[in-house]
Amino acid sequence: MSDLLEIKNLSVSFRTPQGEVEAVRDVSFSLHPGEVLAIVGESGCGKSVLCRSIMKLLPRNAWIKGGTILADGTDITRYSQRDMDRLRGRLFSMVLQDPMAALNPTMTVGAQIAEAVRIHQPRMDRAAVRRRVLELMELVGIDRPEDRYGRYPFDFSGGMRQRSVMAIALACGPKVLFADEPTTALDVTIQAQILDLLRDVQARLGTASVLVTHDLGVVARAADRVAVMYAGRIVETGTVEDIFYDPRHPYTWGLLRSLPAWAKEDEPLYTIPGMPPSLLHPPKGDAFACRNEYALAIDYQEAPPMFQVSESHFAATWLLDERAPKIAPPLGGGLNG
Repeated sequence: MSDLLEIKNLSVSFRTPQGEVEAVRDVSFSLHPGEVLAIVGESGCGKSVLCRSIMKLLPRNAWIKGGTILADGTDITRYSQRDMDRLRGRLFSMVLQDPMAALNPTMTVGAQIAEAVRIHQPRMDRAAVRRRVLELMELVGIDRPEDRYGRYPFDFSGGMRQRSVMAIALACGPKVLFADEPTTALDVTIQAQILDLLRDVQARLGTASVLVTHDLGVVARAADRVAVMYAGRIVETGTVEDIFYDPRHPYTWGLLRSLPAWAKEDEPLYTIPGMPPSLLHPPKGDAFACRNEYALAIDYQEAPPMFQVSESHFAATWLLDERAPKIAPPLGGGLNG
């Protein structure tokens, strides 16, 4: 079974008045058909930039510095915007974080979904377009689609607007769906509904998804595999079970310890000390070293390679080197410890 996406050693930088910002640094991962891959990490670690790099939706001051993007077996690394226009919508699409900003407030929701359908199927007649729009609205759980076809975004709740954005993203049946913090602006109950909808759509259509989030609760509910990202790099990757029950990178330990489930009575919620480094001048060695209470001397000198923990589990930490001292995870071996 071939991968829908294969990213090899991708690096993306931004030109700024202060100099070059290395937002994504030597990232590699793959996406299999029908799976949900969650990319997690603190704000500013490069998650969204990584996804936008693949879709070539970067601002003018950004460029792909190195690496390869293979989409459905084709190298699209150097594709022009015209070439990408043929892929966006059909091969991959994106659900953005803020549905109100993604939707045009002067157009009805039905018209906006119809516009997405017509872009890639310009010869479809008006009646067929309307039928397709109603199918999409029903697919994403919008009740009474006939009644709501002519409504405007401000008539919809936050959850309904996010469903509308999902309908637009699914209009041309993409093989890969990027969901960039799709539940951030929603309350807890609606978040759960949107996550369940993502899984349902993925199962029904066979769409693979890349879910960008900083919420590990979202990961546990929706993902099959997880890539933990820090300072522009992927530092650990594995199945959901690998990450939650056998985490190996100290940064992953910190993220898990920050979950309310780990808070002890009458004690404040754990927070990772310090701040992420500036990617204007990335630190030498392991970027997490200055925040890592288990850091070794080599962490300040040389970036660790990806060590293999199991067939599905990899982590970039010198603690996995055979010469390193044995450290007991502060989680007691994960969520089941």
